[in-house]
Amino acid sequence: MLTSKMFGEIITAMVTPFDFHGGVNHSEAERIAYHLIETGTDTLLLVGTTGESPTLTHDEEYSFFKHMTQVFKGKVKIMAGTGSNCTHTAIEMTKKVVGLGVDGILQVVPYYNKPSQEGIYQHFKAVSDASDVPVLLYNIPGRSGVNMAAQTVSRLSVHPQIIGIKEASGSVEQVKEIRSLCRDDFLIYSGDDALTLSFMKEGAVGVVSVASHLVGSRIQKMIHAYRDGNVSVAEEESSFLAPLFDVLFITSNPSPIKAALDMVGFQTGGVRLPLVSVTEEESLMIREVLTRLSII
Repeated sequence: MLTSKMFGEIITAMVTPFDFHGGVNHSEAERIAYHLIETGTDTLLLVGTTGESPTLTHDEEYSFFKHMTQVFKGKVKIMAGTGSNCTHTAIEMTKKVVGLGVDGILQVVPYYNKPSQEGIYQHFKAVSDASDVPVLLYNIPGRSGVNMAAQTVSRLSVHPQIIGIKEASGSVEQVKEIRSLCRDDFLIYSGDDALTLSFMKEGAVGVVSVASHLVGSRIQKMIHAYRDGNVSVAEEESSFLAPLFDVLFITSNPSPIKAALDMVGFQTGGVRLPLVSVTEEESLMIREVLTRLSII
């Protein structure tokens, strides 16, 4: 069974905590990162969607990458979200963070401008040509407005820097098609906690997770059980965690996970506009699930 020795089974899409003045809180980010390492995270993904990349300035992003790389290099793998809907911007940020010593980069399908499949291919090729570290593609049509076809993924999979994809289309059929078209060692990660086991049954190696902020060890248990052939144990774990997977997406990510982290003792500082914090009703729903699953 295919496994990832490069970035492991759990890549946590880490939140970006803010301080009381609304700036990036580096010290609390360290605290969260150490917690993640201790509870099963193999790779920290910084400044992805969960890290509120749309509302961080480029200076804030670079400063955050620099700080976290200095503190955690050698303790955990570090992946930087350097995607953009401008190819030039993605290339320039990628070059800058590669110089900091990150282990890999995540590149999202360009959003809003809705490129053609050829445009998507040329964008990723150009960025990957400029990268000296492995590149993980990121397909999320619900946010980017366009789906990267399996055939386009297959074309990109032969690039020496492109090692895999975070697939967040929500389609098991798309995962099956990607697996059938791409080279054997091309890595597929679920981009949705709730679909991790379903995707693994079609050849995925793990998950780029949000829920791992809270239950990383149990997600590792699920993944390892399936990998070891204990399918019933994996399915039991998936069913047990399903309410958490659901409640963390009752409104736009990362508002629910930040609320949940605050409930277990972290200080995330809320979210930046245009996102807003969870409502009182949503907060009660999150707390009920955390209590039921003995997280708090």
